[in-house]
Parts: sequence; C-alpha cells; structure tokens
Amino acid sequence: QVQLVESGGGLVQPGGSLRLSCVASGLNIGMNSMSWYRQAPGKVRELVADILPGGSTFCVDSVKGRFTISRNIFNNAIYLQMNNLKPEDTAVYYCHSDAYWGQGTQVTVSS
Repeated sequence: QVQLVESGGGLVQPGGSLRLSCVASGLNIGMNSMSWYRQAPGKVRELVADILPGGSTFCVDSVKGRFTISRNIFNNAIYLQMNNLKPEDTAVYYCHSDAYWGQGTQVTVSS
C-alpha cells in the first residue's frame, strides 16, 4: 500500500521560510516522478514543482528562485524548501506521485 505523508506546514510571516517534507512508503521515490502541488481556497489544484527519477527538477514560474524541490533517496523522502514566502503562497500543499496523493499540509503566509 502506497502512502505519502506530508509535514512541515504552518503559519509564517511574509518573507519567511518553511520546509515541507513528504515521506513515501510502498513506492520508491528514486524510480518515480515526485511532485508538489498546492490548492488555495476557491482555486484549482496546481503543480508547484517536480523531480524526475534521474534527479532533474522543475519549478513553475511563480515560485522559481524562491522554492527548491529535493529528495533523499535513503530516507525515501522529498522536500520543498520555500523561501521569501508571499501571501499568495497560502494553500494546502500536497505530495503526489503516479495515482497517489498525500493528505496535504496547510501553509499560511500572513502578517
């Protein structure tokens, strides 16, 4: 059974940083594309970043230069380092691979 468990969300002021984690079980992150998505209230879920099996990464333009996706194959986990957070980054962030989704972790950016 595949499980993706996110953690690391919270409340942060504009300009602050958070690091999200997603630990996978039942799935080898080194052999699968892994992604972070987010969904703000009243909006559709959108891709934020992904990392391919070979290690290549991609971030959408709205977070490029502020967010970094990475992985630790030994821990079977992926991460999203988020710097210089803005109020518009407020959303529930989800880990995703293949047909599987995590439960999400709330990120709120507010003063």
